Amino acid sequence: MEKEKIERINELARKRKTVGLTEAEQAEQDSLRKEYIAGFRSNLQELLDSVVVQNPDGTRHKLQKKT
Repeated sequence: MEKEKIERINELARKRKTVGLTEAEQAEQDSLRKEYIAGFRSNLQELLDSVVVQNPDGTRHKLQKKT
């Protein structure tokens, strides 16, 4: 996510605490938050996909999702 969008999220959060948001600003904040969370989850998934666990016997395997 671009730095400008993160700054806008923070700006809207500060404004919400002080004077409140209009409906349009609230919709913009919700949209930006959803985009931020989606990017965060994507990055976390990529990180977890690259993790390899090494057992004491020396064998290595990738993490697997629990079912």
